[in-house]
Amino acid sequence: MTDSAIEGRLLKLGGWSRVGDEITRSFGIRYHGGVAMIVHVADVERLIGHHADIDLRWDRIRFGITTHDAGHRLTDADFDLAKRIDQIAAAHGAEPVAD
Repeated sequence: MTDSAIEGRLLKLGGWSRVGDEITRSFGIRYHGGVAMIVHVADVERLIGHHADIDLRWDRIRFGITTHDAGHRLTDADFDLAKRIDQIAAAHGAEPVAD
């Protein structure tokens, strides 16, 4: 994807930030809720064959997404997964927080 295409997708998606060749977003959620959210995300990731890097802390969870198979470049699959993560986060009551 070109830089302008990435920026357009980020604007459309909302809430996600670009850090190099990765898009990231953090959510506030208590630890055990975060574990449940990870399981839910992992189930979806397994089905679509695309995975995020996940960092769980006691009061937040951070997702980082890039396409490893494309040489750590951003692809449509990354934005699709980000949209799915947003939906899962909402279902778990996770609130967006600044990275």
